[in-house]
Amino acid sequence: MSEMYAIRRTRLREQFNAAGNAAALVSHPANVRYLAGPTPHGTVLLLSRTEDLLLCAGPPEDRPTEARPDETLRIQTLPGTFGDPAVAAADFAAAQGTDSLALEEQHLTVTRYRAIRSVAPRLRVADLGGAVEQLRVVKDEEEISSLRIGAEIADQALGELLESILVGRTERHLALELERRLVDHGADGPAFATSVATGPNAGRRGHRPTDRRVEEGDFLSVCLGATYRGYRCEIGRTFVIGTSPADWQIELYDLVFAAQRAGRESLAPGAAYRDVDRAARQVLDSAGYGEGLPALTGHGVGLEIDEDPQLAPAAMGKLDACVPVTVEPGVHLPGRGGVRIDDTLVVRPEADGGPELLTITTKELLAL
Repeated sequence: MSEMYAIRRTRLREQFNAAGNAAALVSHPANVRYLAGPTPHGTVLLLSRTEDLLLCAGPPEDRPTEARPDETLRIQTLPGTFGDPAVAAADFAAAQGTDSLALEEQHLTVTRYRAIRSVAPRLRVADLGGAVEQLRVVKDEEEISSLRIGAEIADQALGELLESILVGRTERHLALELERRLVDHGADGPAFATSVATGPNAGRRGHRPTDRRVEEGDFLSVCLGATYRGYRCEIGRTFVIGTSPADWQIELYDLVFAAQRAGRESLAPGAAYRDVDRAARQVLDSAGYGEGLPALTGHGVGLEIDEDPQLAPAAMGKLDACVPVTVEPGVHLPGRGGVRIDDTLVVRPEADGGPELLTITTKELLAL
């Protein structure tokens, strides 16, 4: 693991050195974890000419043994409880004679940025931009393994829920039960707030569970994800409650399923982000559902649940192999409900079998 983190830091160092910066301060939590491993909350990473240093406001001993930072890094704990590690890192860099420092400006508040400038007024600062996020897009096989296990946990939690009695239970209750099951099966926790939507709420992207109770004949759409070793996956499915689906439900479900399949089948190294979006969107648009469709068909996942790439109409760029993404089209009909189908997949070349499906819960329209 230490070697892997060192390679990642070397790649980043090559980038900011090439831009004329002697050092870089990484403060975004997901980026710190990517470059240094699990660290206490609020830890920052300073990459300089002399050494790479973790600065934290609390002792790393507070972390469990299976979640510790790269052992090759020196860790400096700030005295007291109110120091800002980012400000301390800038001060340390200036004291070491560093003349230029790249910052993750998009992740800094104005107050924090000003504090950094005040302790090191002679330090030339530049924007590191999304350099670390771009390094994170393509995953190694260890990262993919964590996503795969997280997907297995999410599948298991969802499968168990589907075997229970659902009629009469509230959306909120079902969401809480799913999150408990995720932890019971080994997840760090949910990857995001679990969404359970019934009846007229079904199919809404990002729906927050309410006290509405499940009724016979409802569409039930569920979107959940597990975090495992820091990596987050996502799955979404739609079912019918208690009875045979109505004709309109079957028609709508088959349409969304066709759109989702088109998006999945378009995943390949070299495919343009917007072409994947177009493949799924075109199916729904041609059936008259172009208005009100989500802004994107899918997105990358990893240490955050919403990462690059964005599979959207105006997105620029092309997919690489070993990039995990979601494909999650949906249609919501106001007052009636809707369908959403969501999978996490890893882009693979055709020679390796094409896209690898991580979330395997059936996509058959089940009556529960």
